[in-house]
Amino acid sequence: MPPTTLSEIIFPEQANHNFSKILGDLKRSNLSITNRLKSVRHDASFVQQVAESLGLPLVANERCGSWYIDPSRKAGSAYFKSTDGHTGQWKFSTRRLNFHLLDLIGQHDGCIIIDSTRRGKRMPDALSKTIPVWCCVLNRVLFPDNTPSHELFVPPNVVSDNERSQMEARIPEFITSFLALGINLSSLRDQLKKPLRPMWITQDDPSVDVAEEISRSFHPVVCCTSSRRVIGAEMSEAGYIQGAGDDTENWAHGLTAALFWQHADELLSTDETDLPDLIRSLVEGGSHHHAGPASTSEAKEVAPYLYVAPLSGETTPSPTAAGTLCVIALVPRTTEPATWVKSKSLMEVGLGKNKTASRMLRDALPQICEFASRYLADLESKPEKKIIIQCESGKDLSVGVALCLYCWCFSVAGKVRGMDAQRELFTKNSIRVKLGHIMMAQPDLNPSRATLQSVNSFLMDWRK
Repeated sequence: MPPTTLSEIIFPEQANHNFSKILGDLKRSNLSITNRLKSVRHDASFVQQVAESLGLPLVANERCGSWYIDPSRKAGSAYFKSTDGHTGQWKFSTRRLNFHLLDLIGQHDGCIIIDSTRRGKRMPDALSKTIPVWCCVLNRVLFPDNTPSHELFVPPNVVSDNERSQMEARIPEFITSFLALGINLSSLRDQLKKPLRPMWITQDDPSVDVAEEISRSFHPVVCCTSSRRVIGAEMSEAGYIQGAGDDTENWAHGLTAALFWQHADELLSTDETDLPDLIRSLVEGGSHHHAGPASTSEAKEVAPYLYVAPLSGETTPSPTAAGTLCVIALVPRTTEPATWVKSKSLMEVGLGKNKTASRMLRDALPQICEFASRYLADLESKPEKKIIIQCESGKDLSVGVALCLYCWCFSVAGKVRGMDAQRELFTKNSIRVKLGHIMMAQPDLNPSRATLQSVNSFLMDWRK
């Protein structure tokens, strides 16, 4: 028998295996649902203190920002993506314009935008770079003569001078892409009294100095990172998790921020082993969606004759009024295309959920466009007709379908195209302009990248 080696004496293979398993179990235990929800509530108390200190309205940067704001204190939502602020990939998004914030900022002389980020980072790129670019572009476009406001302001302890210079060099091209949308700038300018100035606050630096000079010259856009920065393993933080409200698809079992705040005390007092069952029952209790005519108050007009809405709670679709209302319901289950058309004015399209539904939308759009074109064929004799497109949120798939119909069924002049009418070759720019019109009409909508990719793919390849 060969002699035993030193490594086998100190770290036998079985011991290594057990040690790795123990570490894995400890990590999973620390990242439990209970610890996540407790961390969310802890960070939400910090957000509340910031709001009370500054006296400004709270805006959640979705998706995770809403976890940290009591719904009774939430003034709105924003959609600034960290990917638009990644180093070398800076972007002014013409898909997520966030212009609905301008009225809020103008009325309250500023706002506080809430977001969080993963372990180790000081603040999310959405707050440190995406929002500063947004402010800079808008200042240069809306206040062309106010040159002091044209500077790109970034947090110096997060963004280096070199990166800031590279970002600022891209601002002119961002302005060009923004102006290409053909948006009415005077309507935006009327909502603001002063240019915008981003500022930053974190738990590590819990105060922000809005000097009198800044307050007099700018509307402050306070970018608040809700979570405390954790350097190293979470196991050293006594259960605290930085950015606990993020990556919900990996831990929340379908729990949403709204459900959390509605049932926070019950959730936080329930044993970890019982939480998945409790969450499942809460989610099922709030997810009974059915296809059916949405009420006028729920439906949002995004373009002439086109509306979007969340799926209705009606258990049985009722006949549409005198043939003037058409419903296209995008339901969160998969169904056969042959079953989609229920009547001349009701279509129930089963695409499934989330990214799967966005991908499946590409193959469903030809049938949806044909159905809508038939319904709109006699629009000149019945100009009161409406098409309401429904999806679970009323903000994603339904917006993608509305955009597609806006391009497919209507000419540039806004006239309805006939079933066999000659259609233009759609381009990314022409589709982007139509999307810009929709986002100006209803700025709080948030179609996903996957949804818009399906729309672009269909419209640009429809001849193939």
